[in-house]
This record gives sequence, C-alpha cells and structure tokens, in this order.
Amino acid sequence: MQLLYQTHSPYARKALVFAHEAGLAARIDVVHHETSPTLRNEQVYAQNPLGKVPVLLRAGLPPIFDSDVICAYLDTLHDGPSLIPAQGEARWHALQLQAVAQGLADCGIKVRWETVRRPEALRYEALREGYTQKLLESYDWLERELDIDAPLHVGHIAVATALSWLEFRELPDFRGGRPRLSAWQDAFERRASMQATPLSGQTHD
Repeated sequence: MQLLYQTHSPYARKALVFAHEAGLAARIDVVHHETSPTLRNEQVYAQNPLGKVPVLLRAGLPPIFDSDVICAYLDTLHDGPSLIPAQGEARWHALQLQAVAQGLADCGIKVRWETVRRPEALRYEALREGYTQKLLESYDWLERELDIDAPLHVGHIAVATALSWLEFRELPDFRGGRPRLSAWQDAFERRASMQATPLSGQTHD
C-alpha cells in the first residue's frame, strides 16, 4: 500500500499513527505531497476529487480517503485488538472523540487562515474569534470527557494528533487549566507511533 501524505497535516498523521499502532506501518510506503486550497496537486487530485491527503492507494483496488475511512479500513487488516470498538457505548465514545478531533483540526486551520495565511487586509477578526471559541470549548470538553484509562482506540489517536498539530502551529493553548488533558497528551506524545511520525514543514500556497 502507498499513503499519500503531508508531514504537517494532522489528518494524514492520524492515519499514519493508526497504522503504526495497528502494526501495519511496514506495509505502507509513505509519499509526501504538498497540498493546500490554493496549490493544486495533480497527483493527489487524480486519486481524491477533494485534492487532499491522506489517500491510501491499494494495488488493483480503488483509493481510500479520508483519514476516518483509512483508519476504518486499516482496522480490518490486523490481528490485534480492534482500535475502533465494535459496539456499545465504547464505540460511540471513540467515534465522538474522533469527531471532536476532526473539528479541532478544522477550526485550527480556519484560525490560521484568519491569523497568518490570508492577506492581512482580508482577515476577519470576528470569524477568527468564533473558531477560537470552538477550540476552547472543545478543550474543556476533552478535559472532562476523555476516557484516559480506556484501552487505546481511534478517538485517542485522533485527539492526540490534533492537539499535537495545534501546538505545532502555535494555535490557542489547550494546556492552561486542563491538567488531566495535558498529562494525557504528554504521555501519548512519548508513544513510539508519535515519535515515528514527527510534524515538520510549512504550508505552501
């Protein structure tokens, strides 16, 4: 398999960390691709009509995107404990965490557009503040609701990679007043899967 990747994408990193945790990383060839809404990458568009990474390429089979779907697919390929709980409240909580993590990354990207990426004259402060509030509310929710003692699952991977990216981009801090979440993130950052997938690079527009 081949994973179309970007070293500064929280979504791509989530898929790759999942692959490491599932014991599948050795079966995947990681290929870096630069993409952004203002930089068309023809090789990525050829596999994903959204023009975004990650995309998982499989020999003789259609490509799979986005990160949620890639993780679900990878979870069918290994013999260890499922990283996506199959049923009950554990399943819904894991998927809820994954959804919150997706929202964190989405909102963080929007805050960056209104802070550093959009030309200064076009930045909209009220929009930046609105998305910042979503980040802060989500941090508070995670401080209360994150199941830190549960067996590893996709929600944990999604949250950890999103928070790591938010810190990498120096976006609104999640640590202040949230000791439970901060300690959990610090511990997760020490996992081999995170150490093997460091964030690096800048977005090219």
